[in-house]
Amino acid sequence: MRVGEVVESATFSFGAECYELHLPPPLGGLVKTADGEVDIYGVVCHAATTSLDPARSAIALGRGEEAEEDLYRSHPQLAQLLRTTFQAVVAGHRREGRVYHYLPPRPPRLHSFVHSCTDAEVQEFSRSADFLALVLASPVPGAREEVVAACLRYLSQFQPDPQAFLVAAGKELTLLLRGQGPALSSILRRVRL
Repeated sequence: MRVGEVVESATFSFGAECYELHLPPPLGGLVKTADGEVDIYGVVCHAATTSLDPARSAIALGRGEEAEEDLYRSHPQLAQLLRTTFQAVVAGHRREGRVYHYLPPRPPRLHSFVHSCTDAEVQEFSRSADFLALVLASPVPGAREEVVAACLRYLSQFQPDPQAFLVAAGKELTLLLRGQGPALSSILRRVRL
């Protein structure tokens, strides 16, 4: 399913604008975009709904409304004045039918479409926990531990044995976060099923 298009592109991350207001992919969700023949996978690490004009912030308009839906019916222009965006850290790529858990040769193209990954794509991507090193090393806006935990919870939903997946990911995290006990504990506490 197409969820938006790339509006910012860099080596370690990309930003996308959603086609539907207030409907970004979930935190930790796996999305993909492309650079030509290379599919680029990203883990959603941040989302926001803001005014299109950075000089004008949104104001409260619903004082006399019963429900939020009434507010949007009374002010239909809101859908044209607001936008929902999300950021994704690059977690790997697919080239010539094979998934690689390291950075692609180039960042995604501006205006490339961004899709939610299918169940099969999520399963293929998460056969190895090697992507965790890339997510942990990326400049994640916000709390890195929250993003990693959300990603693992998301990916585990698509596994034949979610518990085995989380155990394997926990072992990989133990190696990657050696000497960072508080960060490791924080992630492990948040991924329990």
